[in-house]
Amino acid sequence: MTTTEADGSGRGSRGSRASLDKGRAEVAAMFDRVAERYDLANDVLSLGQDRAWRTLVLEAVDPQVGDRVLDLAAGTGTSSEPFAAAGAFVVPTDISLGMLTVGKRRSPWLSFVAGDGLQLPYADDSFDAVTISFGLRNVSDTTAALTELRRVTKPGGRLVVCEFSTPTWTPFRVLYRNYLVAAIPRIARIVSSNPAAYEYLAESILGWPDQAGLAALMQRSGWQQVAWRNLSTGIVALHRGTA
Repeated sequence: MTTTEADGSGRGSRGSRASLDKGRAEVAAMFDRVAERYDLANDVLSLGQDRAWRTLVLEAVDPQVGDRVLDLAAGTGTSSEPFAAAGAFVVPTDISLGMLTVGKRRSPWLSFVAGDGLQLPYADDSFDAVTISFGLRNVSDTTAALTELRRVTKPGGRLVVCEFSTPTWTPFRVLYRNYLVAAIPRIARIVSSNPAAYEYLAESILGWPDQAGLAALMQRSGWQQVAWRNLSTGIVALHRGTA
């Protein structure tokens, strides 16, 4: 893949991206730079499927009126709005101040919080449900993040993880890999302010555990009754667990 030539600001002619080491500051800076057009890029790159995935996340979390819900890696808050509409008290949390700034401007009624998934600024047993969509993959230590989410969840509370995964049909898996490697960066050049970041997106998806692998990490982190549901033939998987 083409690499970015950095200038003195750390930004090249095509933008900047995080490395697969996923340093906190590096990841935050990358998302800061894509914040303004992040939701548009997601809609285009997912061919509109991200809306259906959000609906299924809402159904899996099943928020009740008055529930406290942590939406980690909430970005601009698009994923948080359905929980608020259902009557839950949702706390959109993200490490990127750029994403939070855009989100607060668009949805000032949401209670955005800047927070690191490895050191959440919440007390033990604070939430009835915790969820993270397309963000767990960006944390440097998956098991530590899952353990931290377990810490802030009330006993019997629920976790829902929506994340890219491994297509279940082998021939399609090859086509999907080609789409990630070749098509996503090209499309991102049109719809994103920082297309280089989407090279990281493709590489991080290819390096992510499959459905059973993530389930094992959840169990290792103290989650019970772990199960998953494949969405879009396994391009995305919805994992659930109970504290």
